[in-house]
Amino acid sequence: MSGIILIMYILSVTGNIIIIFMVCVDKHLSSPMYFFIANLSFIEILYTSVITPKLLAVLIGNNRIISFNGCITQFYLFFCLGSTECFLLAVMSYDRYTAICNPLLYNIIMRRPVCCYLVTASWMGSFFPNLIATLIIANLKFCGQNIQHFFCDLFPLLQLSCYNTNKLQTFNFFTASTIVLLSFSLTLWTYIRIIMTISTIPSNNNRCKAFSTCTSHLTVVLIFFGTVAFVYLRPSVSTDFILNKALSLIYIVVTPVVNPLIYSFRNNDVKMAIKSYLKNIKLG
Repeated sequence: MSGIILIMYILSVTGNIIIIFMVCVDKHLSSPMYFFIANLSFIEILYTSVITPKLLAVLIGNNRIISFNGCITQFYLFFCLGSTECFLLAVMSYDRYTAICNPLLYNIIMRRPVCCYLVTASWMGSFFPNLIATLIIANLKFCGQNIQHFFCDLFPLLQLSCYNTNKLQTFNFFTASTIVLLSFSLTLWTYIRIIMTISTIPSNNNRCKAFSTCTSHLTVVLIFFGTVAFVYLRPSVSTDFILNKALSLIYIVVTPVVNPLIYSFRNNDVKMAIKSYLKNIKLG
């Protein structure tokens, strides 16, 4: 098990670094869509690196101890990065909506300063809500010591508290619901508009080409939002830790590996950029 997770972690970090590098060096990947993909890859590297190294230390070295400060830091970074990814996926859906529904205004609407502002807003929108929840949890008194999970997740932490955490559970449920449902609602709205626009295209071939520009992003959205919503959008603490662990592995370990594959092997521009770069290396 540890070997599989290690291989997937290496693949996820390597794949996402390659995407970031290609977007930075290849002028053909300078459109807003690839700017957002590079930022998503950066988040994925941080996201999986917050949890996976410690998980591997537990599996390989049998080091099951994590300090209280380390646990709280891991908790905050995990939810901050996860929330940022939710918002960024919504921003990417807006980018696809603009490209398909307002193609003549696309370059005007999605200017580089606007793209930078949207990415910054995605980070800031996740920073403060999760900071409040983290500070509240950090000030709880804990009676237990063993977390029933492979990382410092919300529900296992609340299980260790000596206090009645019903109000805190409600607050965290409201925060998670706001972040996930807000970002997913925007994504859903953009895809409804995209489908409506594509349905008006007379040529079946052109409809397929238009929708093909969204399939990679839509695949990532369904995998990420599906697993996250099932684990966290419940008003009470779940006791099904085995199921939660399995689902957590999907969006912590599997999704960061799948994303580069989806955005590279399904994208001709990225494949051409990689081939061109490797060709120039050989010629150089």
